[in-house]
Amino acid sequence: MAGWNADTAAGPMGAGTITLVEGSSFCISLPNGDIQPELPHGVFFQDTRILSRWSLTVNGQQLEPLAAEMKEPYRALFAGRVARADGYADSPLIVERLREVGAGILEEITVRNYSLDPVECVVSLSIEADFADLFEVKEARIQRHWDETRQPDAGSLTIKAAWQDARKGTVIHADGADVGPDALTYRTVVPPHGHWSTLLSVVPAVDGSGPAIPFVRPEPGGMSPRDRRRLEWVARIPVLRMGNRSIERTLQRSYDDLGALRIEDPDHPERVVVAAGAPWFMTLFGRDSLWASEMALPVDPSLALGTLQTLADRQGRVFDPVSEEEPGKILHEVRLGVSSGLSLGGKPEYYGSVDATPLFVSVLGAVSRWGFAKETIAALLPNADRALDWIRDYGDRDGDGFVEYERLNDRGLINQGWKDSWDGINFADGTLAEPPIALCEVQAYVYSAYMARAWMAYDAGNTALADELTDRAAQLKTRFNEQFWLPDRGYYAIALDKDKRPVDACASNMGHCLWFGLVDEDKAPLVAEKLMSPQMFSGWGVRTLASDMGAYNPASYHNGSVWPHDNAIIAAGLVRYGFVEEAQRIATALLEAAEYSDGRLPELFCGFDRERFGQPVPYPTACSPQAWSATAPVLLVTSLMRYDAHVSLGGVWLDPVLPESYGELHVANAPMAGGRISIDISGSTASVRGLTEGMVLHRGHRPWMTELVEQAKSRKDA
Repeated sequence: MAGWNADTAAGPMGAGTITLVEGSSFCISLPNGDIQPELPHGVFFQDTRILSRWSLTVNGQQLEPLAAEMKEPYRALFAGRVARADGYADSPLIVERLREVGAGILEEITVRNYSLDPVECVVSLSIEADFADLFEVKEARIQRHWDETRQPDAGSLTIKAAWQDARKGTVIHADGADVGPDALTYRTVVPPHGHWSTLLSVVPAVDGSGPAIPFVRPEPGGMSPRDRRRLEWVARIPVLRMGNRSIERTLQRSYDDLGALRIEDPDHPERVVVAAGAPWFMTLFGRDSLWASEMALPVDPSLALGTLQTLADRQGRVFDPVSEEEPGKILHEVRLGVSSGLSLGGKPEYYGSVDATPLFVSVLGAVSRWGFAKETIAALLPNADRALDWIRDYGDRDGDGFVEYERLNDRGLINQGWKDSWDGINFADGTLAEPPIALCEVQAYVYSAYMARAWMAYDAGNTALADELTDRAAQLKTRFNEQFWLPDRGYYAIALDKDKRPVDACASNMGHCLWFGLVDEDKAPLVAEKLMSPQMFSGWGVRTLASDMGAYNPASYHNGSVWPHDNAIIAAGLVRYGFVEEAQRIATALLEAAEYSDGRLPELFCGFDRERFGQPVPYPTACSPQAWSATAPVLLVTSLMRYDAHVSLGGVWLDPVLPESYGELHVANAPMAGGRISIDISGSTASVRGLTEGMVLHRGHRPWMTELVEQAKSRKDA
């Protein structure tokens, strides 16, 4: 999901890094709470680092970290101790830092004295703000040096900066401190067995000059705006109880992270979309935001609707080779406040994604099943039709029926599917595929887009459009199974290259084709067998690339690592084709992997074999929290619940195949058809309470779009 070419991938953030997120703001620090400018740390607001150093000393000593505990995704408590000057081991001075992220940070510093004597303390914070933008920090190439002025006042320090015609600013409020241009200092005596505390805030100055956005401190025992936003979120999403407490904790963590990754469209505050992930992707991404919100449909269907509406507003209108915008195309990423010379394509919106456009139509089909007003869905159909025009006119450049990509300029992404690192698409012998490249999973997304739009057309009585799209889908499926299938290997090629040669690496991408029904029935058992082979399945999940391939590297970004979202899609596809036991193995492995990272699945982890390393090996620069990893546990569990809805058909489907080790499952407050339902699952028996009138519970699977289209076609032809 990276917004970069892998040769400029993010540098390591340092051991034990703590990342706090809220909307599009985030803070990255060391485990003792300090922020160091030479590491990719800082407080970020609208993609700009408004604080690059925040280093606390007591009596000249830095803090030795003891604990860093995340209370909520936006709040953490750090505990550290002050080393003794006399060399004795145990220090009586413990420092706590309670930090909350919003538009900036609010931090309460408390020094506790556990000795029998009063202790004189000089508490000092050194401060820098370099106003670097996200890309400069991530890639450790800070080229701009702002003209800076610092204004110390009673109780505050204002840092203003100018670069060309841009203005930025940061204001630090610190009551009771001696304020200098580079540091704040407090002199205090902490009584025996007593404590001293102070409150500071760091906020961006509006346009770099006007007043700062105040960071309001709640009354004692009261709630901050972040807490209220979280409570509103919790009130509208399902409440979960599970026999297996570890899986329950992972799902709860997913809910929390998803809540913190929500960002509002500034032009439409009622529309909420999902940011792709922290720390480097706290913004709208076409592919990631669509996938994450589709996986989260059973939790909050309005996230997917808000994502579609926001992407529709920014749908491509003109042809622009620099930003890779094309009429009807759905964007890859949006950036705020980034110096345009550093963002991809040189503009705030970059369109270099081959899969976001078909996924847009596919997700609209999924959203249309969840019971939104007909006119709400109808308003997005023109965007879906423009997306289908893009598939025909731009996506399929050579008219062979497959959608392929090739970047339009040398600043753009070389690879434009989800494996978008420069070396992500390669042959079995390890040589790189040359563009234009037609990826196997992109054809599945296109197939799903045709089917989703055909069903909506039949539903609205537009049989001409429906027939045309159904025929296109059928041709695509036939051609795909002829040209991508490698009969001597028993799996699908990851792609076709510029000469339409099958790129014969064995990769996880073909698992996506299962979910959308593009795989021929007779080939599915071989695909399932290959995905679960020792070369592909590490014991923690399915690898992105088989271990016997030329480019395999268990510690690479896309060539042998394990990605939770990829695995969740594969597991859902295996369930669709009836490979329940294989799906259970993948789901259980990933949910067990989450136990090693406090219930939070990272963006990816290394692909080492589970028998070799007894716990998942972290990938050094993985994003966490990350939207499609946060929603992966939701998709894993709902796939095994075989839980889905089609409100206009009046149906909820539930036919659980959860492994025994998951225990009983009780869900309350689940959104369904404008109401709320409760679900109880014990073994293979399931019951639902609270269904609105006209809604019926069914066993088996929800009718796939492919089946609905077939039924509609046969009714019409009858």
